[in-house]
Amino acid sequence: MNETSITQGPIGVFDSGFGGLSILREMRKVLPERDFLFLGDNARAPYGVRSFQLVYEFTLQAVKHLFAQGCPLVILACNTASAKALRSIQQRDLPLIDPTRRVLGVIRPTVERVGEISRTGHIGVVGTPGTIQSGSYDIEIHKLHPHFKVSGHACPMWVPLVEYRESDGPGADYFVRKDIDALMAQDAYIDTVILGCTHYPLLLDKIRRYTPAGVTVVAQGAIVAHSLEDYLRRHPDMAQRCTTGASCRYLTTDDPKRFAEMASVFTGEAVTASKAVLA
Repeated sequence: MNETSITQGPIGVFDSGFGGLSILREMRKVLPERDFLFLGDNARAPYGVRSFQLVYEFTLQAVKHLFAQGCPLVILACNTASAKALRSIQQRDLPLIDPTRRVLGVIRPTVERVGEISRTGHIGVVGTPGTIQSGSYDIEIHKLHPHFKVSGHACPMWVPLVEYRESDGPGADYFVRKDIDALMAQDAYIDTVILGCTHYPLLLDKIRRYTPAGVTVVAQGAIVAHSLEDYLRRHPDMAQRCTTGASCRYLTTDDPKRFAEMASVFTGEAVTASKAVLA
């Protein structure tokens, strides 16, 4: 048997920055027995304003690094990476690197859930400029729900508000209200709003405050976590390869001490990180 086909190790979780930690937190709630290895490419964040090619190259480097750490399965807990790199990695690179390993994203599980929530079929998406410009949510929604109408709005200030710990300040109120109003102005029949960035759950209270009554706000964490649980249930071979020591380790391309301080905002617990060099 090929050695690569029997790789056992933690589930890899990748994000360009910190937002993917909100996904990781939910995964650990749903799958507490699993081992996880988080990698944040914080030195090169944000990805949302970078080109498709650069996001693809950076994401592929991260996936290869997590594979080298023994991860048989990697979750791209980043909407921009899922939008700009996932398909190419799945179709072009994975068969050459190791066809027995898997890379999954966060967009498809979210879209599948939205079909159960919306009553009008009018969906709003807020995200980084890169995610909105990619049209990835539009494409995936229309694959499953061809008659749905999708309206997207880029919110470039929301990630900095979270990362500079201003999510409780008046500036956050100003930009959240401004951007939600701009989204709803596109289509008055929107009844479901997808938070298409993993940072945005930290602004959830304000987002709900300025979203019209009757509109459901969809955060990705629990959806992606339960989707992963279902995936492992449907793929027992992969479930056996993902180890169960209930551990969680953190890697960052930036300063580990600085990463740890910010990461605790997302995880709700103290974090210790190590330096990773991607190439």
